[in-house]
Amino acid sequence: QVQLVESGGGLVQPGGSLRLSCAASGLTLRNYHMSWVRQAPGEGLEWLSTIYITGRAAYADSVKGRFTISRDNAKNTLYLQMNSLKPEDTAVYYCVNGEPSTATRASRGQGTQVTVSS
Repeated sequence: QVQLVESGGGLVQPGGSLRLSCAASGLTLRNYHMSWVRQAPGEGLEWLSTIYITGRAAYADSVKGRFTISRDNAKNTLYLQMNSLKPEDTAVYYCVNGEPSTATRASRGQGTQVTVSS
């Protein structure tokens, strides 16, 4: 059974940083394209970033230059380093198995809440 468990969210001031983690079980991350998506209050799911099997990364324009996706194959964990956070980054963040065209329709876990506020 595949489990993706996100952690690392919290309350942060504008301009601050957070690193989200996604611990995987039942799935070897390096063998799949993995993505981060988010859902802001009252909004639909937004694709943010994908790390492909090759290790190449892709980003949505809204986070390009501020967010960095990575994975640790030894720990089977996916990360999202988020810098220069803005209030509009407030959302529940999910890691999913998928690429940009499929990520927002992929099965999701419980997610982790990120709140950017002063």
